[in-house]
Amino acid sequence: MPDILENDRIKTIAFYLPQFHRIPENDDAWGKGFTEWTNVKKAEPLFEGHYQPRVPLGRNYYDLSDKQVLEEQSKTALEYGVWGFCYYHYWFGGGKKLLEKPVENMLRNEAVTIPYCLCWANENWTKKWDGGSSEIIAKQNYGTQQDWEKHFLYLIDFFRDKRYITLKGKPVLLIYRPAEIPCLQDMLVYWEKRSRESGLGGICFMVQNGSAYFDPRFEMGRFDYQVKFEPFFSAELSGKKNWEKKKRAFSVMRKLHILNGVHKLYMKSKKNTEVQAQKTEQTVFDYDGVWSTILQKNPDDYLVEGACVDWDNTPRTRTGFRMEGAAPEKFGKYMSLLVRKIRDNRELPLIFINAWNEWGEGAYLEPDEKYGYSYLEELKKASDE
Repeated sequence: MPDILENDRIKTIAFYLPQFHRIPENDDAWGKGFTEWTNVKKAEPLFEGHYQPRVPLGRNYYDLSDKQVLEEQSKTALEYGVWGFCYYHYWFGGGKKLLEKPVENMLRNEAVTIPYCLCWANENWTKKWDGGSSEIIAKQNYGTQQDWEKHFLYLIDFFRDKRYITLKGKPVLLIYRPAEIPCLQDMLVYWEKRSRESGLGGICFMVQNGSAYFDPRFEMGRFDYQVKFEPFFSAELSGKKNWEKKKRAFSVMRKLHILNGVHKLYMKSKKNTEVQAQKTEQTVFDYDGVWSTILQKNPDDYLVEGACVDWDNTPRTRTGFRMEGAAPEKFGKYMSLLVRKIRDNRELPLIFINAWNEWGEGAYLEPDEKYGYSYLEELKKASDE
């Protein structure tokens, strides 16, 4: 099994969204034929120079129910320096699954050779894209030990796969919002016990989307690491010192509750973009500013490095937020500096990148019509240093 510590190479894992195929729940909620491409295709520029819509290279609006797509993505990612994928995993009360077909197809298809792990996206499936309580399509219900056992038995098939990513021999499992789980401690203790009984030696639990201001080992327990899920983690750190002096100028934006109000984002004040942003109630934050925070030395050794390609979720909601200033050459420069930072400070040789294919949020490494393979080429240069 591929282990994060198996050699001195710094490993990059890209988050992977499976919502590029039809499911009945999305057909019912948003209309027949809905996939992530639906929002991507209908996006419009909200001001002069706004890069929308994003178009995949060769207009490759792929369907993840096609098994060959995963094979091609695996080959491309490995060629350009992506070490692994972190597939989002959607599991709800009573064992209900959503968007499970791509990762299940991958499990049965040995031609998909890229290492991988799972991130349990444990939030309500709603029509508002934020996991909130309004217009719930599938509700999270964590149940009792019987439910935990059913979930574990599903996960163990992946944990035993020869491609599954481990750390010191333990399969790596990310949980998106562990603070939302009322039975968290009991559930993780049970899974740890079952994993040892099953010969896995335990599980390496990581927090994916936590606050920048707590230690998950003490406040939530059982977690080995917290991923710096970018740009949110560093935007929160940046925003703490910039929020007060900018909140008046951004009074409209201040009313937005990004990610259930957890994060206060670093915002860039620039006259023309500020005016345009206020018209559509967007939050704008600075690519270089966020990356400056990413590259600062970590105060704690339980933090796993994160990186961001770009961000613009206005295809999903016009009152979203976006980054300003992203470009392939900047991404490459910052990734090179991040690789050196990890080597110099002897941190865990791992970077989670947001993302491989979050097209509806403008966070993707995949080639598009504007930049071609430039982001992937920059990643490969940084990875080869």
